[in-house]
Amino acid sequence: MPAILYGNMKGGVGKTTNSVMTAYQLARQGYKTLVCDLDPQANATQLLRRTYNLQNEKDLSIEKTMMVALTEENINSAIVNIMDNLYLLPSSEDFKSYPDFLEMKYMPDKEKIQARNGTTLQSEMSRIKEQRISYFAKQLDKVRDQYDFIIIDVPPTLSVFTDSAIYATDYVIIVLQTQQRSLDGAETFFEYLQQMYNDYAAVDIDILGVLAVLLKNNAGLDSQILHDAEEDFGKDMLFKQIIRHMERLKRYDRTGIAEKGLTPYDMHDTRLHYIYKQLTNEIVKRLKDKGVEIK
Repeated sequence: MPAILYGNMKGGVGKTTNSVMTAYQLARQGYKTLVCDLDPQANATQLLRRTYNLQNEKDLSIEKTMMVALTEENINSAIVNIMDNLYLLPSSEDFKSYPDFLEMKYMPDKEKIQARNGTTLQSEMSRIKEQRISYFAKQLDKVRDQYDFIIIDVPPTLSVFTDSAIYATDYVIIVLQTQQRSLDGAETFFEYLQQMYNDYAAVDIDILGVLAVLLKNNAGLDSQILHDAEEDFGKDMLFKQIIRHMERLKRYDRTGIAEKGLTPYDMHDTRLHYIYKQLTNEIVKRLKDKGVEIK
């Protein structure tokens, strides 16, 4: 049950859209898939709520927020079903208080720390930090065996939310929009992953690949950025399937994901789902090539 995180330190590059579309295709292929929305902005949650509404003509009922479930140490109670094989651990407004919750839960004993020397103080603070960022991973471990895939969406910032997601994940897909700031963000994110790997023995992550998202089809800048990405990460690291600019993706953000036989559906939807099916197949193949057992 591999956990996959989509990341880049720049916002607006398509992390959420691609993570949700991948999860959607995994579910359509019969894999029981859980989307964990660790972004307080809740964009993945909103997209999947609209998808549920579009396919069922009613609003998705969320009885308990993820924040409440985390404080109760029972995230299973917050997970909701979107469609066959697709589940969501939804974010909400109160999730913004998650860092405060962790800070209160794992407060250092100031008197004991003050009595120690500097080296021990630094070690103690590092231990407390790891307790905080490992909390979500420990809660997720309670439900991991129930799913074939776990997809994690995170904000484009260095924060407790991102650290918690990295700590809980197995594989990372770096989303690269073909613009310089996105490439810079991808490089920064890669360096941060290396730092997390070095700092915490429990963090065992692997880069599954770099997913290119074109700003404009056949633009010269696209080719330049892709060439630079090959130089930085290696040609084999880039997914063969490229996500080209498609207006239908923007519509999904507003309406939800169209499903053949359940919602209005046309040739543009067919083409879009085919592209993400190819990407999903490539992801599964890369995992199998790494020795991951997948049904």
